[in-house]
Amino acid sequence: MKIADKNTKAVDLVREALAKAKQFEDYHCFISMNEACALEKAREIDEKIAKGEKVGRLAGVPYALKDNYLSPEGVTTAAAKMLDNFPSPITATAVKRIEDEGAIMIGRTNLDAYAHGSSTENSYFGPTCNAVDKERVAGGSSGGSAVATALGIVEFALGSDTGGSIRQPASFNGVYGIKPTYGTVSRYGVVAMASSTDTMGCFAKNAEDVNLVMDIMAGKDEKDSTTLEKFWKDDLPDPKGKKIGIITDFMGDGVDKEVVECVKKYAEKLKKAGYEVEEISIPMLKYGLAIYYIVQPAEVASNLSRYDGIRYGFRSNNITDLDSVYQETRNEGFMPENKRRILIGNYVLSSGYFDAYYLKAQKARTLLINAYKDAFKKVDALLCPVAPAPAFKFGEKINDPLAMYMEDVMSVPQSMAGLPSISVPAGTTKTGLPVGAQLSGWRGSDQLLLAIAQSVEGVD
Repeated sequence: MKIADKNTKAVDLVREALAKAKQFEDYHCFISMNEACALEKAREIDEKIAKGEKVGRLAGVPYALKDNYLSPEGVTTAAAKMLDNFPSPITATAVKRIEDEGAIMIGRTNLDAYAHGSSTENSYFGPTCNAVDKERVAGGSSGGSAVATALGIVEFALGSDTGGSIRQPASFNGVYGIKPTYGTVSRYGVVAMASSTDTMGCFAKNAEDVNLVMDIMAGKDEKDSTTLEKFWKDDLPDPKGKKIGIITDFMGDGVDKEVVECVKKYAEKLKKAGYEVEEISIPMLKYGLAIYYIVQPAEVASNLSRYDGIRYGFRSNNITDLDSVYQETRNEGFMPENKRRILIGNYVLSSGYFDAYYLKAQKARTLLINAYKDAFKKVDALLCPVAPAPAFKFGEKINDPLAMYMEDVMSVPQSMAGLPSISVPAGTTKTGLPVGAQLSGWRGSDQLLLAIAQSVEGVD
């Protein structure tokens, strides 16, 4: 990662990133740019360096910000009509921490509205193109951040992951993406989706850069009671002698053969690097998707109830009485996928169906966590694909919600259990589409996963 110093000007780093953003403008990875503020911050950092003053570990490094992180620079839209012109009064804790270390936000990246989706096709501002094939999706919901990193516009970008929203686009675009242990990074100042699974992570080109950014963002925050005491260390641990289990349940029917082949080749790299690799079956994982799409919509419905056309955000002009304020505002302000999740969520939370659906899903969630506990008594990390197939074409699944939800089948179980998981580049298909492998561990093993990934970066 290029850091500003006496020989490298922050202004030059920012200008280079802005130029690349303009060069790749047709990929639509950014919703808005932050050129003036970015250049001003860069000049301030250069002045500090010239005076011999202390600067941060990310001094002058341009980064891209997923547009569901609140920041007073520009507007925070969450790619939704409801927040199309929302100037944030606060700064997200994660943003503050990396910017206190000198990182410079050059623009806000595109996403599925409110982070609801797996393709970035649900954005109010239009879709983002895949970094390798412009006829294919970027993945979602953090598609814009993944593409901005893959194209080399920035060296890292922030994303959020509720059920795979960092890992799947990382896989689709051939970069690293991390979903940390739940509570590692503060959720304060990030537009809420599902509060019990929302995690803040990042994209980068290698494990070292991911580790640096996460080390800066991680730690307790008095504004978020779910945050953990910082367990992140400056250096990655020694991963020698660790045992890795390949999840056979995610390597069979319904998974693209080229994806399976790439993951198997990654497993061979692990063996060459000295790891013991064995097959492991966790039958409970097949219920992960069903659990997730009951619990998550319930939390979505609760979190989106605040958008009522009264307190802030969009308000419909088609208003005749108080009821129409709510009805018309929410009807016009939400995308179809937002409405779908609100309907499902309110249904499973209703008095007649709470016990039959939501309560059962939470009990099943406990069984899923226990299944992972048993698995990690046998191995130190788990390996499987990130998604069943490489990036699909625009329009292929957008009108088939169940097919779109199946994109998350291999990434939601870790989210429901609060486990760390990273997507690492594992190869490409015959047509050149990137494929990611997914390494997962028990809570707090985030850096072990990064150490394992780093140890095979140079292995053929």
